[in-house]
Amino acid sequence: MRKSLSKEVFNQLFTDARSHHHWKDKPVSDEDLKSLYEIIKYGPTSGNLQPARIVFVRSDEGKRKLYPALEGMGSNLGQVQSAPVTAIIAQDKLFWQEAPKLFPRMDVKEMFENDAAFAESIAYRSSSLTGAYLIIAARGMGLDVCPMSGFQNDIIDETFFKGTSWKANFICTIGYGDDSRLYPRDPRLTFDEACRFE
Repeated sequence: MRKSLSKEVFNQLFTDARSHHHWKDKPVSDEDLKSLYEIIKYGPTSGNLQPARIVFVRSDEGKRKLYPALEGMGSNLGQVQSAPVTAIIAQDKLFWQEAPKLFPRMDVKEMFENDAAFAESIAYRSSSLTGAYLIIAARGMGLDVCPMSGFQNDIIDETFFKGTSWKANFICTIGYGDDSRLYPRDPRLTFDEACRFE
């Protein structure tokens, strides 16, 4: 029987963790990003079909390509400019083509091939899950993150994914946050406000 993780672990992953908007001038290595993927690829997705695709934008050229999608989106542009890495969490709308390898117990290709709307719903839901795994795993590695949806999808898709079956879901800055510039934590809903038993 597995034991519960310590309170300290949950504090690092959730209770004490914050979304950072300001970053220390400290790089995130390729090895760290590869290690991060090696963790999150084991998170569950629908039918193990893993529709998420990730672009780790870390070069000056790559960042400049991102900027037009963030103009007019409040502080998001400044965050991306200063963060060591911005991950574009995308979804591959043709993810089901990998089904024979990833879910060999059953032939599910036809189910997705014949229903584009159903395939898109699975791609969006499961890639969102993988993005959440990325947030938690990054925090577990001692990194900080800030997920955002304030950007123009069509610009990112045109700039980074033109001619592919990939489509942006959300973006997430990754690095070492500057704790001295955090805002006070906003309130959260209570259990009774957000949950119920049936």
